[in-house]
Amino acid sequence: MKIGAHVSAAGGIFNAPLNAAKIGCETFQVFSRSPQGGPAPKLTDEVVAQFKVNMKSNKFDRFVIHTPYYINFASTTPRIRYGSISIVRDELERGSQLGASSVVTHLGSTKEAGKKLGFHKTWRSLQRILGGYKGTTKLLLELSAGAGDLVGGSFEELGDLLKHAESAAKYRGKMGICLDTCHAFAAGYDIRTKQGIDTMMKDINATIGSTRVLLIHANDSKFGLNEHRDRHAHIGKGEIGIEPFRILVNHPKLKNVDMIVETPPDGAQHDVELLKLYRR
Repeated sequence: MKIGAHVSAAGGIFNAPLNAAKIGCETFQVFSRSPQGGPAPKLTDEVVAQFKVNMKSNKFDRFVIHTPYYINFASTTPRIRYGSISIVRDELERGSQLGASSVVTHLGSTKEAGKKLGFHKTWRSLQRILGGYKGTTKLLLELSAGAGDLVGGSFEELGDLLKHAESAAKYRGKMGICLDTCHAFAAGYDIRTKQGIDTMMKDINATIGSTRVLLIHANDSKFGLNEHRDRHAHIGKGEIGIEPFRILVNHPKLKNVDMIVETPPDGAQHDVELLKLYRR
């Protein structure tokens, strides 16, 4: 397990490894384009080369990319749905160009389509993203906080999405799951105790398989259990508390899964240091 944080790419993606090194990261997460919208900065040969130099000089061997916030595979508006498909496919290609281990994405909302149609549109979108994709970067589906009509608010639903999307062999081996601790808590998984964590892991095993969890977003929660509110807090400063993170960072089923904190930048370095301290 390597521990890191989401870092800024202001001034160019090649600055991300430098920013990560400054706060003691062993790995990191970054946006390769603005999370709010607009065209992606071009990855010229010079940009990619400088990024890889900065990765090597700061001893990073892997990192992940997060997709923009506005992705919605379940939308009934073709412009939104197909735009989301195009952007996430492009992020996978950009990730392969830069050497990212994975691209993490939210899935969207079924508010317009309804649960059944929205679910269908989501897994079909995943197939469209992966059709003909030959890159090395994997696509990770992030557990949502389950608010309103958000897709992926349970491991059961994520497991069903993977099952449907991978119904044809050509789509297999290209996807995994990102477990966000704040989202899990908000969605109703009580991970405040070892027993609660064990229960969650049993649920993961039964619906997805623990080997499909390829990344952890380690975030405390500003709000309570099952409140479906996605507000991150610094490790040990929220409703989850400190002890669960000590357990998770040493969990035998997660020992090869990297942890990324997505907490406010003013204390992210402390969060990284804390998790590294608790790792045996």
